[in-house]
Amino acid sequence: MRRVSKASPLPLYYQLKEILQEMIDNEELKPGDAAPPERELCEIHDISRMTARKAVMALVNEGVLYREQGKGTFVAAPKPKHQLTQLRGFTEEMKEQGLAVETKILTFDETEPTVTIRKRLMMPPADNRVIETRRLRIVDDLPFALETVWLNEAKCPGLNREAIEGRSLYAVLKEQYNCRPSYARQTIEPIQLNDYESGLLGLPKGSLGLLFSRTTYLDNGEVVEFTKCIYRSDKHKYEVILRAEEKKYSES
Repeated sequence: MRRVSKASPLPLYYQLKEILQEMIDNEELKPGDAAPPERELCEIHDISRMTARKAVMALVNEGVLYREQGKGTFVAAPKPKHQLTQLRGFTEEMKEQGLAVETKILTFDETEPTVTIRKRLMMPPADNRVIETRRLRIVDDLPFALETVWLNEAKCPGLNREAIEGRSLYAVLKEQYNCRPSYARQTIEPIQLNDYESGLLGLPKGSLGLLFSRTTYLDNGEVVEFTKCIYRSDKHKYEVILRAEEKKYSES
């Protein structure tokens, strides 16, 4: 293990964090291995316990390390990657990766929409009811995401809780209402989970999550759904593929 440099302009905790990350990248520390104890890091680098703890906690917050109560701190397995290049249902995406998916419906209500939801769904003035459902997504027995979906009831009359129990919502919309999602606009932002959200996701209070807000459209531009989905950020990561724009050159 290389040592921190007190002559460096970089903070000591940040240097130590990078040293530990380097050891993991070089496979000196492998998934499941115990991280060096804070006391040992203090002795090796001649730093305070607070500095060592700050470096370790930075890696815990990034999901590189994880802590088990009464046991210690360990190296986490690499996070599975999810590509954000295709419009697919959550169930389909996870099953394609060989992951076991379970969905718990927390609420399913038909209600009057707020002004914001009306705008998101581009509801005509005559339409005045929405279906709002909250679902907890569980992947390989681990609470993974908390999803809230809004649908214009006029576009899916008769849709009930039983119809989507254990099924992909997109599949139900296609089969029963001939609604075939074509494209979507999505934003992603970091948030701090409230007590309710962190409890459902099995995370400590004050944990960070990622909020995905998505509006899904049909080919003709009509809105299918508006969704807010809160993902835990400690177990998975997301990949966006960017392609260079093709330039056309005229021949001279």
